[in-house]
Amino acid sequence: MDTYHIWFNLKESSQDLPFTRHLGAFLDHLQDQGTIEGWRLQRRKLGFGPPELGEFHLTIETENLDQLDRAFGQVSPRTGEVEKLHAKVWSQVTDFRSGLFRDFPDPEREAA
Repeated sequence: MDTYHIWFNLKESSQDLPFTRHLGAFLDHLQDQGTIEGWRLQRRKLGFGPPELGEFHLTIETENLDQLDRAFGQVSPRTGEVEKLHAKVWSQVTDFRSGLFRDFPDPEREAA
């Protein structure tokens, strides 16, 4: 399993609940299309955490890089229904940071 981690802030923190609805609509659409396995949104609690990572933490799970690449391929044309859903998300985000992680040890790796 590969996990795409995204940390960010919202441009308008008062729009947090509308943002979560838009994010859910977008990522549920990708999941329904089979281009992601699942996702989870978390918010920093009590101000704990490095400020450079932002207030929100989103994880998106995919089976492998091929599936993640299909998800990016579905979104990158920036047209159609998926773009309408995507625009409602990215237009509210600022201070974007991301990283890609995998389960370890890899299943292909031999145990010593």
